[in-house]
Amino acid sequence: MRTIVTLEKDIERMVRHEMHRTRRSFKETLNATLRLGFAGKAGEPTASRFVIRPRALGLRAGIAPTSFNKLADELEVDAFLVKSRRERK
Repeated sequence: MRTIVTLEKDIERMVRHEMHRTRRSFKETLNATLRLGFAGKAGEPTASRFVIRPRALGLRAGIAPTSFNKLADELEVDAFLVKSRRERK
């Protein structure tokens, strides 16, 4: 079937890049791309699901994990002060 299609500039760029990469004609590239799109990209392998497995931090008694942000803020302030003192000299 012969059809006139108007492609947006970014799509045209992607099709031309794929043509160059695969060394196929415009017609072959467009048909292959449409097949993949309509097939739900069945040709691509599916990635396995990423699972986070929680575990205990093993902190010593008296160390609250909720205070880590406060510690990070204090370290950032200290680093800023050291850097600003160096720049004044």
